[in-house]
Amino acid sequence: MVNELHFDAPITPDLVQKVINEQEIRGYYDLVDQNLEALYTFQGEFEEHYPEVDNIVVIGIGGSSLGTKAIYNFLRGSQKLKRKIYFLESTDPVEIYDLIETIDLSKSHFLVISKSGTTIETISIFKCIYSRLDQKSQYFSFVTEEGSKLHQFAISIGSKTLFLPQNVGGRFSVLSNVGLLPLILVGVDIKALLDGAKSLKKEFFEGKAIQETLLKKATYIAKNYNVYHINTLFAYSETLKYFCEWYVQLWGESLGKVQQHGILNVGLTPIGLIGPKDQHSFLQLLIEGNRDKSVTFITIEDFGNGVSIPNIELPYLEDLNLVNGVDFNQLINLQAKATLLSLENVNIPVDTIVLEKIDEANIGRLLFYYQLLTSLVGILFDVNTYDQPAVEGGKKILKEMLQEIKEKG
Repeated sequence: MVNELHFDAPITPDLVQKVINEQEIRGYYDLVDQNLEALYTFQGEFEEHYPEVDNIVVIGIGGSSLGTKAIYNFLRGSQKLKRKIYFLESTDPVEIYDLIETIDLSKSHFLVISKSGTTIETISIFKCIYSRLDQKSQYFSFVTEEGSKLHQFAISIGSKTLFLPQNVGGRFSVLSNVGLLPLILVGVDIKALLDGAKSLKKEFFEGKAIQETLLKKATYIAKNYNVYHINTLFAYSETLKYFCEWYVQLWGESLGKVQQHGILNVGLTPIGLIGPKDQHSFLQLLIEGNRDKSVTFITIEDFGNGVSIPNIELPYLEDLNLVNGVDFNQLINLQAKATLLSLENVNIPVDTIVLEKIDEANIGRLLFYYQLLTSLVGILFDVNTYDQPAVEGGKKILKEMLQEIKEKG
């Protein structure tokens, strides 16, 4: 993975030391070095007892599902995985009904994932599936904090539980059991995934080139957020569609805060785009709309296939013969470069991230890169990057509304 900045910025003094200090209390930094023995044991027992399972279904929302979804959809088109992963992450009745009607529930295993163990959306969906499977525990496993109410429930029905470290927040949990359990059950190489993230971490803390790049990028973003308060991720591959969704939650929920030692409301609005299709819906706004957006391009150097445009002529379309013989790998990256240059020409701040290929190591590096970038910007913003008080407020109001309905009923 190569990150190139098309702008320059001074580096904030002591920022690296502040991240080093933060490492001691924030658990996501340590996930790259975790012991995988429990997961491999779980995988072995699962294959022994449930060889008939075709589908893994993740019941979870936000940080309990988005990271897994990002990795799975990045890899599944270029690897032959042994099972499919489905996601139940919304209380939308159409989505729930559609999945129930689409898959064979009896050949599915459901992973119920909730850090607190009391997430209303997750437990509501679980109740729906649990009742349809006659409350049989063998269809379910759980990922939650040790000792949570969900853990206690799992014990009561005899289901297996894997745990989430207490000092790892949901949106930073993708490289914990939250993401690793469903991924290992479908055949993803989770060690390679962690090794990719570990290599990025190692390079940063050893002062390699990525350290200077990240420090400059974080400083530029934090110092110019009043001007460029919209951060746009323009990913040139459909495989990165759900990575963009993961980034939107990570960026929005982590950085949209009131300062810890001040009264200012700070934050950046994240937007995830997929090229080249969003060139036809958003590029006009980027170039001629308000100059309040910075843009990061993510491209893939080698897609791993040789699909090309046939060397044929079409009547009346001779002007487009210039694409004949060009492979789509080259075409999509040329489209990204052309779009980038069009933004540079009007002085919009841009940077590029190039992934070498589609594999576990590259997505692992990219995930940790964005987690680290988020932490750096959070330090510069002087916010608590890891809480979400406004979200908790909404949950409280929802519970009060449900209680009122129950009392009236």
